[in-house]
This record gives sequence, C-alpha cells and structure tokens, in this order.
Amino acid sequence: MAFIMALDQGTSSSRAVIYDAQGVLQASAQQPISPSYPQDGWVEQDPMEIWQSILSVGRRALTEAGLQGSDLTGIGITNQRETTLLWDRHNGDCLYNAIVWQDRRGAAQCEALAEAKAVDGASVAEIIQHQTGLIIDPYFSSTKLSWLLDTVPGARERAEAGDLCFGTVDSFLIWHLTCGRRHVTDASNASRTQLFDIRSQQWSPVLLDVFAVPPELLPEVLDNTGEFGVADPQWFGAAIPICGVAGDQQAALIGQACFEPGMSKSTYGTGCFVMTNTGSEIPHSSQRLLSTVAYRLGGQTTYALEGSIFVAGAAVQWLRDSLCLIDDAAETEAAFRRSAGDSGGVFVVPALSGLGAPYWRPDARGLITGLTFQSDRDQVITAFLQSMGFQTLALLRAMIADNAPVTTLRVDGGMVVNDALCQFLADLLQVPVERPEDVETTVRGAGVLAAMGSGLVEDFGAAAEAWQLNRAFVPRMESSRRQTLVEGYDAAIRQVLAATKQPENDG
Repeated sequence: MAFIMALDQGTSSSRAVIYDAQGVLQASAQQPISPSYPQDGWVEQDPMEIWQSILSVGRRALTEAGLQGSDLTGIGITNQRETTLLWDRHNGDCLYNAIVWQDRRGAAQCEALAEAKAVDGASVAEIIQHQTGLIIDPYFSSTKLSWLLDTVPGARERAEAGDLCFGTVDSFLIWHLTCGRRHVTDASNASRTQLFDIRSQQWSPVLLDVFAVPPELLPEVLDNTGEFGVADPQWFGAAIPICGVAGDQQAALIGQACFEPGMSKSTYGTGCFVMTNTGSEIPHSSQRLLSTVAYRLGGQTTYALEGSIFVAGAAVQWLRDSLCLIDDAAETEAAFRRSAGDSGGVFVVPALSGLGAPYWRPDARGLITGLTFQSDRDQVITAFLQSMGFQTLALLRAMIADNAPVTTLRVDGGMVVNDALCQFLADLLQVPVERPEDVETTVRGAGVLAAMGSGLVEDFGAAAEAWQLNRAFVPRMESSRRQTLVEGYDAAIRQVLAATKQPENDG
C-alpha cells in the first residue's frame, strides 16, 4: 500500500502527517517552535530548531503509523511564507536566524521605497504591484533579505561570489533534506518574496536591482508538483522523492478544495488569511489586497486574491503567555459562552506586529478599549476572539469593493474548532461559514500535492471528492446588534490609525 508524508513547518510548530493513497490520515506528530523577539518589531527563529523539529516529527509520525521510510511514495512540504533564511552553499550553516514573516525591521526601507522613482518615472510601488501583485511592506522577504545582505558582515561579498543561498523555509528544508543537492522553491512561495514576476513567472531583474539582490542567491522556481529532489536515506531510512510543495495559505486553499474561481477560504492559525481563487486571471485590487499565485501545475498558473491578517491565534497565545488570562487556548470558548458573546463594550485591535490588509500599517500598535470597573476576564477574552471576526470583515468588505464578493467561506486552522468563534464569524460576515471535518487543511494540501506529484492521484478531482463538511454556521444575529458591534470596532480602528504617524488610508 502507498503512503504519503506531509510536512508542515509553521510559525508556531512543525507537524508531520502520514496519509494513505485515499487521503485517510494514518498518524501525525507535532512539535512547538519558539520565536525570539530581540527588539521591538523583530521576530526571529533558530534555523536549526526548524530543521531538527521537521526531522523529529517526520520520524515520530512514521513510528506512530508503524511504517518505514521505504513505505512512502513521496513527501509534500508546506511552510510559513515570507520567512527568510540565508545560508552557506557549502555547509548549510545559516549566517543569521530566520527572520519571520511577522518581523517589521524593514519598515524604514519600505518608507524610503514608497517615495522612490524607478524606470521611466514610474514609482517603485507601482512596479512592485504590477509585477508581483504585492504592496510595499516589511511583511515580504525582499527587505528582510536586503537587511541580511547589508548587516551581516561579509554577506554581500559572499553572495556575489555565489557562496550563499537565499530561500524561504521550503527551500531551506529541501536543501537540507537533499544534502545540498537541490536549491529550489515553488511558484507559490516565490510569489511571496516580492522578487518574482507573477506574470512572466520569472525572477524580476528590475526588482533584484531595486532590492540589490545578487541573482546567484536565488533558488530555481518549479511547479507545485514535480521533482524537487530526493530526501537522503539518512533522514527517514530510505530515499524518498519530494514531489509537492506550496506555501501554507496556498496549501490550505488546496486542502479546502477551492479549485474553482470564486471559491474562498479563511485560515485561522498564527495569523489569518482569506484567499479567493480567481482562476487564470490576475486580480487587480483597488483596496490594497494582494494578487498572488495560488498554484502552478503543468506550467499553467492559477491566481488568487488574498487578505493578510498578522495576528489571530498569536493573540490567544499572548493572552496565555504574557497576560496569563488563560492556561490553554481551549479556555477561550468557555469564556465566550460564559459572557454570552457580550464583551461589555470592550474592543480589541490585536496589532501586536502592526496591521496587515487592508491598512498596511507596520507602525500600528495594539489597543484594548472600552474597559470599565465592570469589565471582567471573560469579556476581555471574548473581545480578543471577536477581533478575529472584525479583522475578517474588513477583508471581505475590501473584496466586495474589488468585485470579488465572498458568498460562502470555508474556514480552517486550529482556532475554528471553537464553535462560538465560527458562529460569530457567520453572524458578523453575513455569509455561511463552512467548517470541514479535517480543519488542518494546510498539511492536507501538502499531502494532496505530494499524491499528485508522485502519481498516486491524477488531479484535484480526488481531493474535491474527499472534502467533507463538518458543520455549516449560518447568520442569526440581529442586525441592530451587529451594527452596534461593527461601529464599535470601526471606532477602535480609527483610534489605532490616528495614533500612527501616517495619514489614514481610505481602503
């Protein structure tokens, strides 16, 4: 019997899942990852912790399934996107910690770029949006890589000499799994670097020049299924082809079987990301949403419109670890129910690492407002949970303005096991919210790609048939209460934006 191993290297943990040829989960293993915060707005991870955690969960999942590496037909990889690594091409040693996607150290460079002119009088911002579908923000890999090249002693000289490799987490893992034989990435991850032209599907010479990135650093860009290399036998006991790779949000889109234009999903993990399949058409957003590669198969690219929220589950983690209001994330649902979903006028804007779409304010800071002597612990926790819905509403409003309305939203990620949160989402968004049987759709998407890349399945049809609904949540909140809540959160957002140094954006 054939089996697939899917490896999911996320922001807060690494996970491995073993699936059989029908997509049935056989075993899984998970291990947390510890970030560090060396300065305000800086977020880093230890590259060797990332690598060792992937080996650990992969081996544990095999043991749990009672399998050997030789039983695996292929490996699929999905990963936290935009996180940037720079390593020695000869021995794999990183020159610095992994700079995580949440990191904001590139904000000053972004401010300078926002004012810059480039070719034929066009602004750098216009060129970036046209070629990459992205906007100027320190979220993406480009300014992270620039910082590494300009700050780490000798890095730029070594890069120009061809001695270094740049990559997102997928590329870093593939390099190590293949013992340095393959320096590759996939089109979805490449599209998040801000160095990749999503129209030509090539690294952009213009943007490499803008960000002063030597082309010798760059990985080869492949389709989402194909020959990424072979994992060396020393890691899992056999030579195993790596045959499917995608960034985490694109993998979740695949795991949610959103294969037709107009289908949408929202993933609630460390951050929250709403993505709508737009087919072969590159979406043009007037609302500062992102155009991105959803997946590329057989050289044919499918695109998506995306809204990115930087803090979702990370806010719950902060409640647990920093405020000590909860001991476990599962307590949030009980708190929501005890408060009957009423925050008592408390609103939270969890801009712990700035605001993402549609505001794009890296200098924004979080806010808890509306506190009184009557406010209690459950109401504050409820306000944090409700902030996930308010942030999602901002994205769906933007998608409506971009003529890409969401009529049904498939949700996934660890947070959506919370029924109260899912019902609040449906009430606030005024659309049906569908939760699948398997909420870990990111890792499932990696498994689907590996099954296709290894020849176990022919196309996405099998994945679409395997998708199963667990529960549909339909709107039921009174419109007057909904309006009061929306107005309260909008006022809180205005407070945050007024406190930042940039003028408020109409989007």
